[in-house]
Amino acid sequence: MNRLVLVIVLLLAVLPVYAQQDPLTLVTYDSFSVSEDVLAAFTDQTGIEVEIVRLADAGAMVNQVILTKNNPLGDVLYGIDNTFLSRGLNAGIFEPYESSALADVPEAFVLDPDFNVTPVAYGDVCLNYDAAYFGADGPPLPTSLVDLTEPEFEGTLVVENPAASSPGLAFLLATIAAFGEAPDTYNWQEYWADLAANDVLVVEGWTEAYYGEFSGASDGERPLVVSYASSPPAEVYFADPTPETAPTGVTLAEEACFRQIEFAGILTGTDQRAEAEAFIDFMLGLEFQEDLPLQMFVFPVSPDAELPDVFVEYAVIPENPASIAPDLIEEKREEWIQTWTEIVLR
Repeated sequence: MNRLVLVIVLLLAVLPVYAQQDPLTLVTYDSFSVSEDVLAAFTDQTGIEVEIVRLADAGAMVNQVILTKNNPLGDVLYGIDNTFLSRGLNAGIFEPYESSALADVPEAFVLDPDFNVTPVAYGDVCLNYDAAYFGADGPPLPTSLVDLTEPEFEGTLVVENPAASSPGLAFLLATIAAFGEAPDTYNWQEYWADLAANDVLVVEGWTEAYYGEFSGASDGERPLVVSYASSPPAEVYFADPTPETAPTGVTLAEEACFRQIEFAGILTGTDQRAEAEAFIDFMLGLEFQEDLPLQMFVFPVSPDAELPDVFVEYAVIPENPASIAPDLIEEKREEWIQTWTEIVLR
């Protein structure tokens, strides 16, 4: 046996073999991004080609995958978050898989004890502020959600419609977690009535809010916006030239942040089960995890993943973000949005 044949035999002995005829199809939301060299590394390591199918935003993506459950659009879904998780689980669109790499992931991210989905990334929706407006000589920042209903913050806040926007829904959930809905207390319904009376501006989505109305990132006139805790590092990373300080910041007003956890799952009916498992494992590996921050401005779930310098310097991780159980969100989501619409928009 010559040396070349020996090398080939040894490689076949240690590398997994996948009988792939078609590319593995990853179904995800429209803003999904991964570095080309990272995806190529997965193919080099496994021989598995990956095709990415981007649908709409996370909510519309989940609905479309449910509607096509009997004729699945792909093999792996990435991007379902905890605000839509129960909808996907109840529809039975996933096949359980417990990756061995989950052993290194904090339990707080593992919301499905049956392992139908695997946590991959997370981010916090928080209030962002215009640093120039709230500068050294400017007014003080809000320190609580209630502050936003006070006269000094009249006309300062722009939010997204929770019926159409993921961060808009996350902020609504933060207020529900903070104030509850008991009729004999100051509940979330009364809070939003006060916000509306204080001239909160509602727009359809994040882009309209952040790049259309927020004074920290556009010609808009609102110095407070519902955005992500990772928005300030994005402002610095994409600026040319690089600013000395971030033009925006995150105010950790009490209970104003809501954590979104993003999951991946193997779609029911896939005929590439082994390849799908390999890709789930790869998404929990350091190569993919450390690619996440600068591709999608989210945080990796792996505590071993190193963050880029711009995240270390400018990103904020709230200590106690609000949360609501996925089952309760699924049960009450439409009712809450309908009630919010009647209070704020009518």
